[in-house]
Amino acid sequence: MSEPGAVEPNTSEPGAGAEAPAEVAAEARHRPVLVVDYGAQYAQLIARRVREADAYSEVVPASMPLEQMLAKDPAAVILSGGPASVYAEGAPPADPALFEAGVPVLGICYGFQAMADALGGDVARTGLREYGGTLVELAEGGSTILHGQPSSQNVWMSHGDAVRSAPEGFRVTASSPGAPVAAFEDDERRLYGVQWHPEVAHSTFGQKVLENFLRRGAAVPADWTTGNVIAEQVERVRAQVGGDRVVCGLSGGVDSAVAAALVQRAVGDQLTCVFVDHGLLRAGEAEQVERDFVEATGVDLVVVDAVEAFMAALAGVTDPEAKRKAIGAEFIRAFEGAARELVAGAADDAGGEVRFLVQGTLYPDVVESGGGTGAAVIKSHHNVGGLPDDLAFELVEPLRALFKDEVRAVGAELGLPEAIVWRQPFPGPGLGIRIVGEVTRERLETLRAADAIVREELTAAGLDRSIWQCPVVLLADVRSVGVQGDGRSYGHPVVLRPVSSEDAMTADWTRLPHDLLARISTRVTNEVDGVNRVVLDVTSKPPGTIEWE
Repeated sequence: MSEPGAVEPNTSEPGAGAEAPAEVAAEARHRPVLVVDYGAQYAQLIARRVREADAYSEVVPASMPLEQMLAKDPAAVILSGGPASVYAEGAPPADPALFEAGVPVLGICYGFQAMADALGGDVARTGLREYGGTLVELAEGGSTILHGQPSSQNVWMSHGDAVRSAPEGFRVTASSPGAPVAAFEDDERRLYGVQWHPEVAHSTFGQKVLENFLRRGAAVPADWTTGNVIAEQVERVRAQVGGDRVVCGLSGGVDSAVAAALVQRAVGDQLTCVFVDHGLLRAGEAEQVERDFVEATGVDLVVVDAVEAFMAALAGVTDPEAKRKAIGAEFIRAFEGAARELVAGAADDAGGEVRFLVQGTLYPDVVESGGGTGAAVIKSHHNVGGLPDDLAFELVEPLRALFKDEVRAVGAELGLPEAIVWRQPFPGPGLGIRIVGEVTRERLETLRAADAIVREELTAAGLDRSIWQCPVVLLADVRSVGVQGDGRSYGHPVVLRPVSSEDAMTADWTRLPHDLLARISTRVTNEVDGVNRVVLDVTSKPPGTIEWE
């Protein structure tokens, strides 16, 4: 998604896909481009690339029956890659009826092979595997999806099988040493396919391939823009809320701030924001919520001091999921207490019933929490899986269909301060899940001090926007021997987790300059009592998640 007339580059690498909520496309009023997930590492990335081309996309599982896919009235369908071989037992097939439905289809890698197999082409293991950067040669005679590209180009391959002959009616438009049919197309039926991964940055003209498919092959309009999203969500929120009152929890992060600003744009003073001071934020963040957000929006803000209640709820709790559930439940209890006061006030001034709770749920939250057919629960999100069954509010989730960079674009368009719009992602449960072990006041202060140093040094180095986030983790149940002040110490390690990503579905660890790491280590061990070791987490996602808990 971009500002009208602009396309913003993006290098996200999302992970496993899930079915998007059925109501998302209807609410957005855009015919979706469906990305059919065949178990690909990059299914979410394809969806992101489609949105970069200003078209709305949803990810659906390959197990979804064709009639359900077509019921979504897709503008186009993209078949993702996947780890299977089309001729192997149990391999997910492509329904041949899809290619007769009149919907433009693009097959990528496994999706390309599944399309070829379903339509009578020849797919086999040739013995010439191609992994990584590969040179492909375009055929003469022009091409719809390869239009405007050089005859030789570097692409990213990942296959052991290959299409040896194209189905009847298709024209071969590219080849490589290991794939005699590396791309084909049938313009009459608007069916296209490539063996390589155009969605990854290593495919030099990959985004052009996708844009050619969307514009030239499928005639999908470029109407997924920031302005349109704001207008549509404002209309949707007004229709959902009517004349009733809305409460929104400000967590200190960009998601809740943008969700609140968007809802306020829709319903004005029907919205009251509640900031629950649970004692789990980083240094200075509580003050920033109370000062900067209110100043920027003029929103009605209620502050609830719930530190004692949260500390009591977390006493003795060490299991990560139990922490998330405890924090989520306590968060809602604090809301309910504030809401009871709002209800009483609404009754006095006849201002409507307090029925709705705004949440900054994003699309990756829905996916990671198992929000759809075929999605595994990686961890319950505070915005999705951590809510109690007896929730007393109806949810308003204006960001549910968006990725993080889209949320930032919406926030900037709504006029929120840069300090809020570009704040690094921060988990709803706060520092409670960045302490491995029991959460105590002393441990929170230790982690807050170490985190403040890391953020200060990253800002001084000009790296705030070039990394996705840098969680600082306190291994509270681990101690290591050190030497401090000419004597033996027995302190805790602190873990730095700098990562590069764009929407958190996949991530790689960020290669920070060595001199910066040295400064951080020296300052943390010198200035933070009880910490005598700083270590660097160099694990990608997958296999590791970004947060440790």
